[in-house]
Amino acid sequence: MPMYEFLIQAQAHYDAEQSMPHQGLYRFAYTITITNSGRMAAQIIARHWLITDGNQTQQEVHGLGVVGRQPLLQPGESFTYSSACELRTPQGHMQGRYVCVSEEGETFDAPIALFVLDADHTGDSADAIPQPSSPTLH
Repeated sequence: MPMYEFLIQAQAHYDAEQSMPHQGLYRFAYTITITNSGRMAAQIIARHWLITDGNQTQQEVHGLGVVGRQPLLQPGESFTYSSACELRTPQGHMQGRYVCVSEEGETFDAPIALFVLDADHTGDSADAIPQPSSPTLH
């Protein structure tokens, strides 16, 4: 078992009620579950998202923590949150990374695998295969 490792799972779905397709606005809700599958406690400090629409137009989102929090996860502990994004096309995808710090002060990245956003898909999209992060130490 690696010292620093997060398992990140993503589920996304199209939010038809909050979308306005006639105005080129498609809203997607997503839920992220982050599990500390490593041997050391670590805290999520920041996030970096790359959101790409069907025209390959990209948005970058940087910010501290997730949904206003910077959770400290003990080994085996999980944190789940929900958020949303808007696209100008009915399809796209998201991927990114969390910037984390261990309780020993070691900074590392936890990558978030690409997951699909698709307004034509009914139900949840769980296109990101749950996989342990391969942390990049700084």
